[in-house]
Amino acid sequence: MIRFIFFYLSIFISINGSASDLTINGKLEQGGLAYGWVSKDTKLRLGGIKINISPDGFFIFGISRNSPSNLDLEIITNKKISKRNINIKKRNWIIERIDGLPRNTVSPDKKTLNRIRNEGALISQRRKVSKDSILFESGFILPAEGRVSGVFGSQRVLNGKPRSPHSGLDLAAPIGTNVVATANGIVSLVHDDMILTGKTLMIDHGFGLHSIYIHLNDIFINEGDSVTQGQVIAGIGVTGRTSGPHLHFGITWYGVKLDPQSVLEVLPNRNLVN
Repeated sequence: MIRFIFFYLSIFISINGSASDLTINGKLEQGGLAYGWVSKDTKLRLGGIKINISPDGFFIFGISRNSPSNLDLEIITNKKISKRNINIKKRNWIIERIDGLPRNTVSPDKKTLNRIRNEGALISQRRKVSKDSILFESGFILPAEGRVSGVFGSQRVLNGKPRSPHSGLDLAAPIGTNVVATANGIVSLVHDDMILTGKTLMIDHGFGLHSIYIHLNDIFINEGDSVTQGQVIAGIGVTGRTSGPHLHFGITWYGVKLDPQSVLEVLPNRNLVN
């Protein structure tokens, strides 16, 4: 049975007064990752997404940056559906101003915009498909060494124009700095030239979790390859929409963008045991 040892206060929820029915731990906050256990023959859904459950009842789910203060978790047992309200902590987001970006990536022409949309759709499609098994038994680690130059959730102002919030963690380092797999998984996407993300790599870790690595200089693996935590998979670069060499590292749960730092805290390598 999978068990986690963690160093902060866990949040515990029970249904019908029984501690064995449902437990939820992790970070119940915007951008956070939660995990828990549920009793046998129970199914769960959140926001229309079916939640994967392991044979011993383990599950995870992600919480979006813009999540409301309350979420309804659907619990299906014996063809009966009940709901459990989960309180979500709101976060305060910072504003980041970035100048000097290539003009065509901030204010693209029609042709470039169409390509950006198609590339975004490809990434979204790959995120919808995930192994129905836990590949991340080793937990998650930081994929590169570098200065934190951007954080999840910050409101981006690019070349003076407000844009979408930042969806990952930026690590600034020299071109060619090693990038390693954050956890065990299977490579789900390799692309050599996307307008916004440049050389782009994605890994499926199972149960809906994908990691993405963008602005790369080199990619050393191929789609379909199995990778292990700590394996060198790429080198940091300055490709796509960026003003300097860095790694953009992101994690999603079936397309729900998560704070990588939350995932690293909730599922850290040293604290995950079987």
